[in-house]
Amino acid sequence: MLSLLPYYLGQGLRSLRRTPVLTGLMVLSIAMGIGAAMTTLTVRHLLSGDPLPGRSQHIYYPQIDATPSEEPRPNPLDMLDYTTAVDLWRAARADRQALVVDSPVKLQAPDSGEPASMATMLSTTADFFPMFQVPMAWGSGWSAEDDERRARVAVISWDLNQHLFGGTDSTGKMLRIRGSDVRIVGVLAPWRPSPQFYTVAGGRFAQGDTASYYAKPEDVMVPFFTGLQLNAGNFRQFTCWALPERPGHLENSPCVWLQLWVQLDDSAKVAGYRQFMDGYVRQQHELGRIRQTDNVRLPSLMQWLDYNGAVPRDARLQSWLALAFLGICLFNTIGLLLAKFLRRSGEIGVLRALGATRSMVFMQCLVEAALIGLAGGLAGLGLTLLGLWNVRQQPLEYADMVHLDLPMLALTFALAVAATLLAGVLPALRASRIDPALQVKSL
Repeated sequence: MLSLLPYYLGQGLRSLRRTPVLTGLMVLSIAMGIGAAMTTLTVRHLLSGDPLPGRSQHIYYPQIDATPSEEPRPNPLDMLDYTTAVDLWRAARADRQALVVDSPVKLQAPDSGEPASMATMLSTTADFFPMFQVPMAWGSGWSAEDDERRARVAVISWDLNQHLFGGTDSTGKMLRIRGSDVRIVGVLAPWRPSPQFYTVAGGRFAQGDTASYYAKPEDVMVPFFTGLQLNAGNFRQFTCWALPERPGHLENSPCVWLQLWVQLDDSAKVAGYRQFMDGYVRQQHELGRIRQTDNVRLPSLMQWLDYNGAVPRDARLQSWLALAFLGICLFNTIGLLLAKFLRRSGEIGVLRALGATRSMVFMQCLVEAALIGLAGGLAGLGLTLLGLWNVRQQPLEYADMVHLDLPMLALTFALAVAATLLAGVLPALRASRIDPALQVKSL
């Protein structure tokens, strides 16, 4: 059968050239379906991808409910209060761990000549950089000792370094944050995790705000306790169960506003950390600080993203609509192929009378459908690139990240050919069952 493939290809090309209008309609139908489907699937692939491939299964997000309510809650709040977060961090029961909180800040480079501007600052701990494999263009992150001694050091983003220092190595230079000078010890390489997983929270309750998950990384990163000093009064609470005495100063306030990420390298360590969390909650319950002893969670990174609905609802809906449109295009192609093959009933009858088997006719028709699928894939690729270009023009946080990578490029052609082969099965099967006697008699 494979030895006849060149013959089938030749016959298929000749058949397609004989009916250019019908061929064009089928190619256009497949191309439009593929273009719509691949545009939306590429966007969804970007939004729902693993931000830490090969490592996400070792990253966990501890949750403990410190609210004073006696009523049971189905899930703890999305963030931790200061006391709980710092207690867990200081216990150092994980392979790596990082406290995380972001805040708006006013900064300036004293020697750059640029005026002060508003930016976003991430206050975190030293393990943040190796745990999340943050790439560095120059320098490095700070040390655990810098965390403890509240060192005035900072790591800045690639974009901020481009803006303030012209893209040169700025390690060792000074940066002024709210009137205090810090020394730059590292500059990030271009880095854009998708989504920005380490600040994801609240998506389950604020689905419309998921675009913030795809913003660029913070402009400047400083040691956690240093950040609390530098930007005191400017931190935002996530949820409070009482009015803070000093809004923005949240160290010992009745609010949750911090995130803690931990790295646990095997299942035994995951179980051990969960037992540690349960023990901590029981201890705090005896002290009267925590009421809910059963509301403890330890989701993995991907479980946490799924819980928070990190993939926008409109992206999911558009994907299903595009696949439905592809299905409509396939049904249209089935009808056109069926009409095309049945118009050749006399030719097929002669082939059968000359000794061609049903399987040979079936394969010839299927190869012709595959050629249409290949042409539709090429045209669909062009429409996909056009669709993705249109997405990049939209005012979306993730618009500049949308592109067609190699796996999605391969999927474009595979989907086009597979879809057309699927559409061609019924017409090819119908053509292979044409009675040669009836067709030859009618000639």
